[in-house]
This record gives sequence, C-alpha cells and structure tokens, in this order.
Amino acid sequence: MSSAQSLLSSVFGFDRFRPGQAEIVDAVIAGQNTLAIMPTGGGKSLCYQLPALCRSGLTVVISPLIALMRDQVRALQEAGVAAGALTSGNTEAETDAVFAGLEDGSLKLLYMAPERLASSGTARMLHRAGVSLIAVDEAHCVSQWGHDFRPDYLRIGALRQALDVPLAAFTATADAETRVEIVNRLFDGAEPQTFLHGFDRPNIHLAFAAKDTPRRQIMNFAAARKGQSGIVYCGSRNKTESLSAALNEAGHSACFYHGGMEAPDRRTVEARFQSEDGLIVVATVAFGMGVDKPDIRWVAHADLPKSIEAYYQEIGRAGRDGASAETLTLYGPDDIRQKRAQIDESPAPPERRMADHGRLNALLGLAESLGCRRQALLTYFGEASKPCGNCDLCDTPPETFDGTEAVRKALSAILRTGEYFGTGHLIDILLGKETDKVRDRGHDALPTFGVGREFDRRQWQAIIRQMMGRDLVRPDPDRHGALRMTENARPLLRGEDTIELRKDSVAKAPSRPSVKMLVSDEDAPLLSALKAKRKVFAEAAKLPAYMIFNDRTLIEMAETRPDTLDAMARISGVGAKKLERYGADFLEVIRGAPAPEAHPARRKLAGREAGPIFDQLQAAQMELTRGECGTLKFLSCNPSTLRHIAERRPANLSDLERLPGMGPQKAERFGPAFLRVLEEA
Repeated sequence: MSSAQSLLSSVFGFDRFRPGQAEIVDAVIAGQNTLAIMPTGGGKSLCYQLPALCRSGLTVVISPLIALMRDQVRALQEAGVAAGALTSGNTEAETDAVFAGLEDGSLKLLYMAPERLASSGTARMLHRAGVSLIAVDEAHCVSQWGHDFRPDYLRIGALRQALDVPLAAFTATADAETRVEIVNRLFDGAEPQTFLHGFDRPNIHLAFAAKDTPRRQIMNFAAARKGQSGIVYCGSRNKTESLSAALNEAGHSACFYHGGMEAPDRRTVEARFQSEDGLIVVATVAFGMGVDKPDIRWVAHADLPKSIEAYYQEIGRAGRDGASAETLTLYGPDDIRQKRAQIDESPAPPERRMADHGRLNALLGLAESLGCRRQALLTYFGEASKPCGNCDLCDTPPETFDGTEAVRKALSAILRTGEYFGTGHLIDILLGKETDKVRDRGHDALPTFGVGREFDRRQWQAIIRQMMGRDLVRPDPDRHGALRMTENARPLLRGEDTIELRKDSVAKAPSRPSVKMLVSDEDAPLLSALKAKRKVFAEAAKLPAYMIFNDRTLIEMAETRPDTLDAMARISGVGAKKLERYGADFLEVIRGAPAPEAHPARRKLAGREAGPIFDQLQAAQMELTRGECGTLKFLSCNPSTLRHIAERRPANLSDLERLPGMGPQKAERFGPAFLRVLEEA
C-alpha cells in the first residue's frame, strides 16, 4: 500500500484518503471484482484512477458522458498521467495520440462510452492493448429498473468475460433492487467485494416547496444566493431558456443548457461553468452528470425530478468540496400528472411501469414528508439515521392531523368500485357528485357515496397524493391509472393502524388557474396509453404520429371510451381504412383486453347502419338453424350473405331468394324472420 500512498501524494496531491477510499483502493489493486456505492462527491474516481497507476497494463474506464471523460482525462494529464479518451468529441490529433499510446503501451487509462462496445472490433483492440482492469463509472446505468438506463451498459459483462480481467463498478445511486441487477449484469451473478459507504451528504440542506408562482420562487432563491455558482434543473428546454433570460435580467450571470443545443454551444457552457465564479446554469438533466466542479453552492429544481435516485444524483452536484450547500425542489399537481403520463406512455412492460409508479410514489413521500427529509431519503436507500437538523422540516416541523378516517374512506371507495377507477371518479363518489359516470355505474348507491363532504375536491386530491406518497395506492398501468391498493394499506383498512397527514397540504386555499389539460385527470392515463400505441404504429410506418390519428381523435377516444368497432367508427377522424387497420388495436387499449373477434364481413359494416342489422339477422338465424321446431336439418347463412342482406334490404321473399348465398331453401327457412328484422330497422 506504500506505493498507493506515495502516488496519492505525488500525483493527486492528497495527504490522506477520504473515509472508505483506502479499503476500496486495496481491493481493486489486488484484482478483486469490486462494487463500491459511495456518496456523490465521495471520491469515487480516485478509487479506480490510483489502482490503474499501481497495476501493470491498461485500465479501461466505461463512462456515460463525454463531458465527464474529457474533464477527467484533462485533470489526469495535468497531473502527469498518461490518459486518453475515445469519444465522438475528439479531435483527429487527440484520437491519433490515444492510438499511439495504445500501440507503444504508454497509456495507463483509456476512457470510452458504452456505445463503443457495440463495435465488434473494440474487444479485439482492448485485448491487444493489454487491458488488465475494467472500471465502470455510474454503474447504476446498467439497471433497466433505474433512472438512467443505458442499453449498451449491458455489453460490459460480456466484455469482462472476453478479456478475463477484474472489474470495479462504482455508483452513488443504487437502491437494493438496482444493486442486485448490477451484480447480475456486470458480475454474472457472482458476488463481488462490496463496499457500501453511505449516501449521506450532511453538508447539503434539503428543502421542498409546493409550487406557488414557481418562477418567482426560483428567482427569490437565486437572489438570496447572488454571486454563488448554482444549477437550476427544469423539465423542458423552453423553460431553461426563458428562466435563464429572467435571471440575466435580474442581474445574475446565467446561461442555459439542454440536449437540443449544438455540441460546440454545450461545450462552451461546460467550459464557462468550470472556470467562472458565480455562474448559474439553467438546464435539463442533460447537464451535470459529469460536472466535477467542487464549489457549486446550490441546486434548485424548478420541476419535480423523476425519482429519488435522480433527485439524489442531481442535488449531489452541490457542495462537493464539503462546505455547506443548499437545495430547493418545487413540485405541484401538474408535475405529478406529467410524470405519471410519461410512465404510462412508456413502452415498458406493465410490471416495470407499476414499479416506476412506486418510485414516483417514493419521491412524493419525500416531498410530503412529515419529519426529517434526510431520514426519509436515507431510509429509501436502506440507511438509518437520526434527524439531521439540516433540512426545512427540521427547521420548521409541519403541522399534522389524524387522517385515518379520511384515508379509510378513500380506500373503501377504491375497493367498492373494484379498483377500476382513478382519482377524479373516486373523489366524485366521496363528494356525492351525481355525474353521468357515477349514475351509469350505480356508484351513487354505494355506502361511500357522499361520505367525504367535509373536504373539497382540492383537499381530497391532496389526501390521495399523500396516500400515494406513503405508497398506500398506486396507479395500475393495465387499467389506465385506476388506483390499486397496496399491501401497506391493509392494516389501515382493517383498523390495525392509524396515519398522520400534513395539514398544510390539505388546508383550504384560494383556487388558482391551473394548466389547461387536454382531458380530465380521470381520462389522462388512457390518453397516455393511446398515444403510446399511436407512437408504435407511427415508428413502424415511419410516419408522423398525427397521420395515424391526430390528438383530437385520441382525446375523443379517451373521453367516450368506445367499446365496440361500431362505437369506434363514430369517433371523429376514424375512417373506414383506419378502422380496418388500427381499430382493433386501439379498442384493445381502451378495453384493457382484446376485443371479441368479428368476421371480416361484419368489420366492414362497423359504424354503418347495416352493422346492427347484421347482428340482428345473425341472432335470428341462430334461433332457426334447425327450424322453429328445433328438429330440422341444420342450415345457416354465411356472414357474407348476411352482409348483403343488411346492405341491400330486400323488400320481399323473392328479392331475398335472389341474393348471393340464399336460394329457395334458405329463403323458406329464414325469410320471414329476416324480413321482420329489415322492416323493424
């Protein structure tokens, strides 16, 4: 270890290791397969860079972002280490230098993106270069259940086997489920030497706030920290640009960053952020994973992140120097609705989408927490802690009330309606609103109808949101957002447990204009599912989505929920060709199950007057297949014949007999009944 200790000082300029680093460095130098979970800013990169210098041969580092690789290579080269990267951002001279270093054996660390592993020549090149260690940064990207899944990370395990070398994996954001998947994907299920050094960043102050004129909230937060470097994360590209302009107008030095910018413009922002003091970057989550700036003093989220893992990683950009740093995360109903829609529109299988709804519930639980936020955050990652004294809820604990009775009423409404309905309909039942939907389903006769009038609609939304935050209920992807009760709720329903809710979330407040929604909360999950199905067809046909069905058509489907092809044909924008091509598939999305198979002859009549006539003719025929007495020889008409009858409507037996597929025998058996159907029609 003396070699490592001397290199730590001579190359990296540190007198001692940070807590936990030395034992990880030891394991990696010894060639053990290693998994290290360390907090952001805990010095992960040193744990593979230092062993690379102590071991013979080349260490290849798989890293997810070009900016991260370039920063680390530049820092290593400044320290006199032979390091290089193969990225799409390289100049020709940089690439030539890397290959020269591989050829003469002088290169010690080679960084590359996981996408390069898709090339069949990469493994051969690395084998020739004498790779002796693979290091994987941001190893949680291998998890298909995680928040930053990168498909090419799945190739790393095969690379380890092909090169037959040890692998060291590092991440700051891995819950127990993700850790299991890392072991299975990267280490082929063989348990590596694992180091779990905690997730706590005690120097970071945690705070959440409900949205209330969010731009003003962000501007006030930035104004109180003027001159300090900060990041504002936004949910859209447009918002990064408009908020950046507002900050500049207010006298801050600010710029925006998002994935739609040209690469040179993004690099300019990255370079400015590294070198300028007091710069604020307003960005989408495309920015920051590779930022190695130690003195970021604050991070604000103008919109809710997508999971606790994403939240933890994004706030982890702040205070990497160990000095105090602050965070603020804004959230509101529109955020939650948007995140739910993104999950529902995902092509992932239902069990994955259900798990993603659970992850979003966990984030809501953190936002609506009753006690110390750090305790709630660390509990999510399986780590126990005492109240931290460094979060907004430790500063000012929220008022609470006994919400047991309200929660039981909501759970009862969910169960009595078969767990088939979303928040909007359930609240109508609790408030005793006699909507068409409530009456049509007989829900105005339920014992829970009208039992929740002590709260208004907005308050019930807040109660159900807190129920989601405690993971008592989750939206069911198979039922288009219908709330399904979890096992956590059963003790409450049985009277074995009680629950406290936050009073501030449920307190009455003046209503404010909300974002105009395309459809009601109740129909939004179905609209998301219909859009996801449309996207599949559009991508397969290489057409714009609106050419399959436009939004207006999908909105009408979501609101009217046609359950037959006839009803589907009456939707505006669903012509005969589109009904034939897409009708059954979209009907299956609406019904949640395949629609009954219809004969092609019947499908051609969908939405036309002749359709119901066909059905009545078919029913009349079924009763007469063996005659009125039930003892005659079996006789029937094929569907094409019934279609001709429904379309042409013969006026008498003679006309009926002349239609294709009829004849005297069938006209005699079925004629009078068929003519009665036509006359009634």
